[in-house]
Amino acid sequence: MTSSSSSPDTPIENARSSEPGASTLTTWDAVSLIIGIVIGSTVFKTSGLIFANVPGPWWGLGLWIVCGGLSFASALCYAELATAYPRLGGEYNYLTRAFGPWAGFLFGWAELSMIQTGSIGALSYVFAEHAVTVFALPSSAMIWLALAAVVVLTTLNMLGVQAGKRTQNMLTIAKLIGMGLLVIAGLSVAGSSSLAVAKPMSEAGWPFALILVLYAYGGWNDAAFVAAEMKDRSRNIPRALLLGIGVITVWYVLLNAAYLGALGFEGLRASHQPAADAFAKVVGARGGRAMIVLVMISALGSVNGVIFSAARLHATVGADHRLFALLAKQSPHANVPARSLLVQGGITVAMILALGTDAGRSTLDAGLVAVGATPVPWGKYFGGFETLYAASAPIFWSFFLATGVAYFVLRWKDRDIERPFRAPLFPLCPLLFCAMSGFGLYSATLYAWPLLPLIAVPFLLGVPLYFVSIGISKSQ
Repeated sequence: MTSSSSSPDTPIENARSSEPGASTLTTWDAVSLIIGIVIGSTVFKTSGLIFANVPGPWWGLGLWIVCGGLSFASALCYAELATAYPRLGGEYNYLTRAFGPWAGFLFGWAELSMIQTGSIGALSYVFAEHAVTVFALPSSAMIWLALAAVVVLTTLNMLGVQAGKRTQNMLTIAKLIGMGLLVIAGLSVAGSSSLAVAKPMSEAGWPFALILVLYAYGGWNDAAFVAAEMKDRSRNIPRALLLGIGVITVWYVLLNAAYLGALGFEGLRASHQPAADAFAKVVGARGGRAMIVLVMISALGSVNGVIFSAARLHATVGADHRLFALLAKQSPHANVPARSLLVQGGITVAMILALGTDAGRSTLDAGLVAVGATPVPWGKYFGGFETLYAASAPIFWSFFLATGVAYFVLRWKDRDIERPFRAPLFPLCPLLFCAMSGFGLYSATLYAWPLLPLIAVPFLLGVPLYFVSIGISKSQ
């Protein structure tokens, strides 16, 4: 962590380099963070839906490989940006340097108010949903388990960088062991189930399958938020990003091959929990429960990874913008952005209470009606955090696309800046990145159109907040 002094509550330094001893993350720590964030619950739950929307098994496996390749090309761009601009904050820094402080501010505001906090809450709910099943708890316990996951993991990260990264590494190792057992089990019976196609693919087709697979790869870019905390950044940032994406792609292909081996093509298409169904078919009912526990661990790994990385982004925004200066304060003992972690956790807790209860959703609808917007169709989008995911996706993809454009702008604007790593085959990689982001934006907007009022109000609130922040800076 970059710090300007050893005094309590010191703002994080706005610098290209960190002080000696501040860089604490190794390549493995960063790879663990990427794997932990990306491999959440999607691959364990939605593979059936993905294969239902492709004409055959090889098409399905091909999509996982293609999206891995697109993510790899995008990671090459991020490796260049993160080594050229290694300050904490990732996209916040790139957008600020390319387009001005307003772009970085709006990105930081969207991440704090909706995107990252919503991700933490949604993944906490995934953990809680499966915990209720495993331990046969009443559904009313779900909200309390989700709250507990946020509070406990936020507290662990406030104890220091070492506590946060050790928690992440342990959860990632447990996840990899569980996935390894599943792959071995599924591939050991490969050939016992038919890969023949008995039914035509669903009406949505491969574009819908493609967006689901891209969603499964989402989150690797969060590693750029912690670039300044990595040792030997010019070498380890590219290694971590590219190795992380490569490992994830291999695991995704192996996991889906294991599903096909255990369940067959039509069996996988019909499965709503392919990981549990595949393992249960090979080793019995207890195996299915074991895979549900794996999903719980995987979700917790994603929660911890987002908590760890996103807090560094919010702290960097606070270091630059007086309105959020509170977020930039470091703990005098743990050398972490403690107040950023607290605010991030507090917003997530508020989201869980607002979106996870009938009273909270009714209050949100009343607020939307009061500003002339249409209430959210909760039932259509499954309610709760699934709605927030769908609603915030257009903003996520908008900023992802803006980062791709910023890559070109910064190549032209900062022609003389040192770039320890350059994405090869320019301009192929950034063009693929922009194309992927554009497709994601189009698909997410088409799907979430009725939900846009849910995020339009808080997002647009960032515009007056930016001018308030400018006014505060000028008055001081």
